[in-house]
Amino acid sequence: MSLSITEAFIKEYLPDFKAQYQQMITKVRNKVRLQTGIIGSTARFQKVAKGEAGKKTRHGNVPIMNVDHTYEDATLEDWFAADYADDLDLLKTNIDERKALAMAGAGAVNRKIDNLIFTQMNTSTNTVAEGSAGMTKAKVLQGFEQLNQYDVPAGNRFCAVGPHQWNELLNIKEFVSSDYAGNMYPWMTGVESKVWLGTIFFMSTLLPIATGTRQCFMWHQQAAGWAEGKGVTLEAAWVTEKDSYLIKHKFSGGSVLIEDEGCVKIACDDDAAIS
Repeated sequence: MSLSITEAFIKEYLPDFKAQYQQMITKVRNKVRLQTGIIGSTARFQKVAKGEAGKKTRHGNVPIMNVDHTYEDATLEDWFAADYADDLDLLKTNIDERKALAMAGAGAVNRKIDNLIFTQMNTSTNTVAEGSAGMTKAKVLQGFEQLNQYDVPAGNRFCAVGPHQWNELLNIKEFVSSDYAGNMYPWMTGVESKVWLGTIFFMSTLLPIATGTRQCFMWHQQAAGWAEGKGVTLEAAWVTEKDSYLIKHKFSGGSVLIEDEGCVKIACDDDAAIS
């Protein structure tokens, strides 16, 4: 047999494909104040301040609280994740290219939603300093205390942490022990999550990071808002001029931090050693 027989070898391309590992769903959209079906370019989230009781004298007028009414606006933006699948190129591959592009687009737009919400949370002025440390029990309790001192309701609290901080939490006895923590929410099945101190902790790779400092967030559901003019949709259309299929995901939405007191930033050293 010729020593160059390898030049005549053929290749068989498997008909299936593996998409790159990626977050395919939004983990945050249902954990904030959600408004859908918005008509217009701006969504206004109304806020009503707390009142204060007063006394009245006999036969005097009842004191009026004059409760302040304010608002926070979320500006809706249009986002797209699209790609072409050339008709003749489809004849040259045995994978389902349109399915592959649809999967990639779905992941892209859902991650963008989380990015936009986290960007608004990052404007909070309530902070727990890094202190050259990662996620610690003391930091969790400090964030918990900040919410409590503003009378933030105990229910519907969430905390998003990065992968490194999740591992640090696993070193905290109270976090991993079923005597202190659990997973009582069936709708969180399939998402790495844990309930501790009445707060749902979950992991996200999309939290902002700069110069080795990861910003984690602890918040109440009503403290941040997500407004949609149009939710995520998928369209697969034939484009004659391109002789291609356009596989397109899109949405129109925007986020805003509604109540600064209901969101705490917990800065963590993302490179801190885990013992």
